[in-house]
Amino acid sequence: MFVILAAVTVNDEASVEEKTRVPAPRVLIGSGLLAVAVLLAAMNLRPAVTSVGAVLDEMQDTLGASATWAGALTTMPGLCFALAGLTAPVVARRLGIATAVSLALVLLAGGLVLRVLDGPLVVLGGTLIGTAGIALANVLIPVVVKESFATRIGLMTGLYTGALQAGGALGSALTPPLDSAFGGWRPGLASWAALAVAALVLWLAPARTRPGGAASGENATAARSLFRSPLAWIVTVFFGMQACLAYIVMGWLPQVLMDAGVTRADAGLMMGLVSLLGLPVSLIVPPLAAKQGSQSGWILLLGVFGIAGVTGLMVAPSAAPLLWSIFIGIGMAVFSLALTTIALRARTGAETAKLSAMAQGIGYLLAAVGPFLFGLLHDVTHGWTVPFAMLLAVVAGQMVFGFFAGRPRYV
Repeated sequence: MFVILAAVTVNDEASVEEKTRVPAPRVLIGSGLLAVAVLLAAMNLRPAVTSVGAVLDEMQDTLGASATWAGALTTMPGLCFALAGLTAPVVARRLGIATAVSLALVLLAGGLVLRVLDGPLVVLGGTLIGTAGIALANVLIPVVVKESFATRIGLMTGLYTGALQAGGALGSALTPPLDSAFGGWRPGLASWAALAVAALVLWLAPARTRPGGAASGENATAARSLFRSPLAWIVTVFFGMQACLAYIVMGWLPQVLMDAGVTRADAGLMMGLVSLLGLPVSLIVPPLAAKQGSQSGWILLLGVFGIAGVTGLMVAPSAAPLLWSIFIGIGMAVFSLALTTIALRARTGAETAKLSAMAQGIGYLLAAVGPFLFGLLHDVTHGWTVPFAMLLAVVAGQMVFGFFAGRPRYV
């Protein structure tokens, strides 16, 4: 009798466990085709932003838009990266990583087309939708790298970062010719949707999955808040400070160089060089850094280049502007290590998604303050010394938080 009751109890418990068990999360298979899809998706994460600057004056003239509208248009991507990126782990958990990235590319392509169809408000609305797609992909692609290329995190992060930077450079360089070739800024900007559609098609082709491990561990991760993790905050501040440096340089370096006597054309070329220097560094450094237990030394080394470039522009901007620009470009390549640390400081794909969302969401909010404060200090002091002193503090903070973020621990 007792044996029968015990057997019934065990069977009932097993039945309850079976009913409440959540299926194990599924992971994309790390094939060569998936690697190409990741890189093509990465190339889409900046042209929507960088293409606007090249035709912004033409857009204002056509739409009769104000400088305030232009400011809102150029500020919106950074804020959207922050706010929409925070929802990425929830989207990935409910839809699955493959579907979530596909949704991000659909939003991007749709936003790129929508923003050229009508007036100023439609442009803002389309930009909001497109950059929301970018924000989702910003957070989720590092998760794909973590889960599907676990033994090649450094290599894939370097390639991904390089593709992202290349896409940004192409967006600013090719939009004017596209504008001329297609007869205006509307078709010129809309043409970038073709790249997003190509990425979506290629993404769907290799989107085969395999079981990714026990669901219980993932569920425990989903329930745990990283806001209580000191290491997660360290990674977040590190990401925010390196992004703050990048935003300030992209927004103000040409003006600083022209005030130092550099021609407008040469200042533009130097800004392009700063962007391109991140490519070789991103391809070389992350694979080497990921093989080591700690990435702190590499983060400090790149920070030294940033300090040297910022100091040179502050103390003697006209002495060697090209050299200072090169140093800053090398220093800004720490972005690739910021992404590497996000992948390496988390144990699971779910943790990587949450850490990526936290670091990029809050980090981009911190970064958005930088260009405004830099310009405000310039207006108040009528010079560049105080703004660059602030920038030196940012780079120094980046090095300190990056040192601790690079140590081999988990959130």
